[in-house]
Amino acid sequence: MSFEKLGLSEELLRSVSEAAYTRPTPIQALAIPAILKGKDVMAAAQTGTGKTAGFTLPLLQLLNKKSPVKNNRARALVLTPTRELAAQVQECVSTYGKYMNLRSTVVFGGVKINPQMMKLRRGVDVLVATPGRLLDLFQQRAINFNDIEVLILDEADRMLDMGFIHDIRKIMALLPKQRQTLMFSATFSQEIRKLAKGIINDPVEIDVAPRNSAVETISQIIHPVDKSRKADLLSYLIIREKWYQVLVFSRTKHGADKLVKRLSRDNINAAAIHGNKSQVQRTKALANFKNNKIQILVATDIAARGIDIDHLSHVVNFDLPNVPEDYIHRIGRTGRAGASGQAISLVSADEAKQLHDIERLIKHKLGREEIESFEPKHNLPGSLSRKYSRNKRIIKTAKNKTKRYKAKHNNSSEQKSHNRYGKLNTSANSAHGGRQIRPASTTIPVI
Repeated sequence: MSFEKLGLSEELLRSVSEAAYTRPTPIQALAIPAILKGKDVMAAAQTGTGKTAGFTLPLLQLLNKKSPVKNNRARALVLTPTRELAAQVQECVSTYGKYMNLRSTVVFGGVKINPQMMKLRRGVDVLVATPGRLLDLFQQRAINFNDIEVLILDEADRMLDMGFIHDIRKIMALLPKQRQTLMFSATFSQEIRKLAKGIINDPVEIDVAPRNSAVETISQIIHPVDKSRKADLLSYLIIREKWYQVLVFSRTKHGADKLVKRLSRDNINAAAIHGNKSQVQRTKALANFKNNKIQILVATDIAARGIDIDHLSHVVNFDLPNVPEDYIHRIGRTGRAGASGQAISLVSADEAKQLHDIERLIKHKLGREEIESFEPKHNLPGSLSRKYSRNKRIIKTAKNKTKRYKAKHNNSSEQKSHNRYGKLNTSANSAHGGRQIRPASTTIPVI
């Protein structure tokens, strides 16, 4: 199928052609016609398969050639969880809409709010925003939501989790009830699907690949290693394999900064990107990484939803994420647009639970490969099936109950034996005139 058959306008086809795209991806082929028909859409597709263009192209066509937007208003609202992703979506809107007379802007925190207020004063057709800054602008009366026709939640699973759900509900209450709502993500848990259906109207559900799966062009491998030797192993692999442009994920901000300092001791040029960095620092680090000015970019999960780099060959999980779905988003930074990629995870024994949850999510066991001279002293246990681990817990609980019963029975028997020989405490003897008290016969149940 070609883009021409999807019913896109000549302006959009021209932009798509200049971007060197010839055929729509499966998610684009299914989502674009449904959106153009005005349907609500809930779409899940693997990372790197063109989801952003899947909603940007039909959105621009729906908004094109309408009457001018009013001051401090917008017709379409795109919400994203991170600043980097917001900037990426805005870039796509500008690229595909360059032959259309449409205005768009992006707003997020970490930068001065006044320039953003100035851009909204004339009104915009497409507003891309992070929830927190959007609410700040609303409270300062810089934006009015009465004319919103289309709402898009990009990376909808993260937008609806506990970190954003309160802000999302506040925004939903301010929007017109009559609107088109679109949700796009690589992962949708059952809980998120139930929550999403409460704010979307009879959606067209699109799943173009097995749920919660990575693209087949990404090879995945685990290197078991002790936690204390992870940094040494990473440095060794970078030097031995001559990796250049590598994205490394750390679970914490402090861990990301610490790893950058450790790599620099081996003359490896690295930079960190996380929530404690200013927007200027984050933008500069990401730009330098894209332009090959730095070799390694160490990031927390904030970057997993906003980094789109052509031909990124390697992603390394220095720490496994606590949320298994984040593993899918992390490794999805490589193997994009049909290219091949490799995802390497350095896993220590204390991360067995995270590994187990990830393998249950993706429904297969990841291959293990120990690196010579870095063999772990603490072995990484194999992942157990849910049924097996549950049965094991039941057996363990039953054994503990039996032990407690036997211990209680033994203590009771000892006390009774002492009573038979008159070894009662003084207060008990005196209370009964010094007479020995024989216990009543006891029937011991069979265990």
